[in-house]
Amino acid sequence: MIPLRDNVPTRHFPVVTVGLIVANVLSYFVFQEGTTVAADGPVLEYAYQPCEVNDSCPVQGQDWPLTSFTSMFMHGDILHLGGNMLFLWIFGNNVEDTMGRVRYLVFYLLAGYAATALQTFVTLEISPNSADIPNLGASGAISGVLGAYLLILPHAKVLTAIVLGFIFFLREIPALFFLGVYFLFQLWQAGGQWTNPPEGGGVAVFAHVGGFLFGLAAVYLFRTRKPLRPTH
Repeated sequence: MIPLRDNVPTRHFPVVTVGLIVANVLSYFVFQEGTTVAADGPVLEYAYQPCEVNDSCPVQGQDWPLTSFTSMFMHGDILHLGGNMLFLWIFGNNVEDTMGRVRYLVFYLLAGYAATALQTFVTLEISPNSADIPNLGASGAISGVLGAYLLILPHAKVLTAIVLGFIFFLREIPALFFLGVYFLFQLWQAGGQWTNPPEGGGVAVFAHVGGFLFGLAAVYLFRTRKPLRPTH
């Protein structure tokens, strides 16, 4: 399922959401020079490695207080970047509208840190041999945005492209269902990784879970006003 847009307007132009998108795009095309994930260059230097926490990395770049931040603006490839930015644009503007710009930015960054914290704990606990694999991407922070959106706009509708093999069609899906399926899928993948820890890397699904749970838990601490009503 690929989200295309929702049906909830905003009061103001989403300056912070757009700024985050621009920062991520520039980081990929300028800083990373459009490269894919590799164990050298800017990825090794500025992507986050769980082993940085206990100083067990065989080859270490910058330390975790810096990389836990910079890794939120790095991506593995163009599809990774594009998918994350699409979700951020569709769901972030309404969350920003309910929190205000400064509070939303703080919320976004804290969600990213919460995502990194859970992924680090799980990696060091069940798969320490993979703790030196770089973790990067905005999806943990964006998952926090999704968790917040689920609670503040559960009855919004998301125009979704559904692809089943060679069949393609569009449907408006309630946000509660769309985001609920997203979270359940992350939990299912996390359960698989808990019982069969990946040793060669893969999707950091515990970061998605951690970010989403943070969004659910913290949204009302940051929200300052109700969102606008869906248009239909």
